[in-house]
Amino acid sequence: METRPSDLPATLLPTPLRIVELDRLGDEIAELSAHLEAATARLLDRIREFDARGGWNTGFRSCAAWLSWRVGLAPGAAREHVRVARALGTLPALAEALGRGELSYAKVRALTRVATPETEARLLAVGRAGTAHHVERIVRGWRRVDRQAEAREAARQHAGRALHVYQDEDGTVVLRGRLTPEVGTLRLRALEAARETLYQRRRATEPAQEVPPRPQQQADALALLAEAALHHELDPGAPGERYQVVVRVDAAVLADSDQPGQSVLEDGPRVPAGTSQRLACDASLVVMRHDEDGRVVEVGARTRTIPPALRRALQHRDRGCRFPGCNVRVGEGHHVRHWAQGGPTTLSNLAVLCRRHHRAVHEESYQIERLPDGALQFRRPDGRLLPDVPAPAAVPADPEGALRARHAAQGLRLHPRTACPGWLGERLDVGWAIGLLHPLATRGPMTFVRSASEAPFLAEPR
Repeated sequence: METRPSDLPATLLPTPLRIVELDRLGDEIAELSAHLEAATARLLDRIREFDARGGWNTGFRSCAAWLSWRVGLAPGAAREHVRVARALGTLPALAEALGRGELSYAKVRALTRVATPETEARLLAVGRAGTAHHVERIVRGWRRVDRQAEAREAARQHAGRALHVYQDEDGTVVLRGRLTPEVGTLRLRALEAARETLYQRRRATEPAQEVPPRPQQQADALALLAEAALHHELDPGAPGERYQVVVRVDAAVLADSDQPGQSVLEDGPRVPAGTSQRLACDASLVVMRHDEDGRVVEVGARTRTIPPALRRALQHRDRGCRFPGCNVRVGEGHHVRHWAQGGPTTLSNLAVLCRRHHRAVHEESYQIERLPDGALQFRRPDGRLLPDVPAPAAVPADPEGALRARHAAQGLRLHPRTACPGWLGERLDVGWAIGLLHPLATRGPMTFVRSASEAPFLAEPR
């Protein structure tokens, strides 16, 4: 029997001190990273609760916008934190693995792009077995299968669209059809608008008349849509007129919302005085004078409340919405002191606000003023200041020690191997992996290797 010498040396040399120190430093990095991942899980829990309870709705467009302002996250990172936080609310196993420091935030962020309650367990096994690079590759392959399935479904829906119209024996016309989701939604919105218009009009003119059942209302609404289309010869009108909204408001109401007077949409309902003031901040203006009997005696020419040249200067100066934490580039001109109250239409009395925050100032009691140095100051409805940059949160003198102490109190025992993947060096075959993992994939039998974490890690078939 042939024998071969051992590959090991006869005597083992001691590990150099430098290598020992670097190994210890590497372990400290890995252990501290596990603590940070566990802390990130608590952060995401709180973000999810804050988002669900609407804590960000204090003048901000979204929870991500509030995070960007309050915590200093980049807008993209803030949106990802909110998305992952929401997703983990329905994925308890992934949330628990992150909370125990067993998965990194990078892995969880990737897995939540595709995970569902039905597929969570198998994707958690992928996260435990593979590196972050492996997880990203698996997720990209998974999404390709999802997109292909969505494309096939969209093509099937498009090919199945149909509308059958025929006359029954009694002369009535029968409709039966199937529409794609986007066209169907458009049809439902149009029918709802027509139905509300029709029966609001009837209630105003014939309040005692009994309202017919919903199916009959839908039929009447469809008739109204057909009549309107034929009346306008299927022409939606010029773009400028199509999107024009006319508000009729008395000068006294513009100057003081507590004054009596009209503030109504043309041929429509009354709107709050604050809405009229907001729209009048940056709009075309036609002044009409009436006599004591309400007859029009003079109509002025249409003018812009903010002239084009002044608007260009305003946009150049402000570069977008000035509300704290808002990064919207396109906005409306706002008079800090409204022109109807005597405020001048000058650059010093104007500020750019996006539509959301323009509404917040006029209709939600947020306050804005320009300080003597030219800076803008915003306040909440209760008078509290909204700074451009919030004061930083208090940090313990030893943040790492405080984090370790908190996790020890919670019973977490984190060590350098907590988040170590079970990968043993096998080559990942993404196609075979997706074939095994994805419920919509169709693949033949495959070989896989079990890692130390007892999770199947896929290798190319033999």
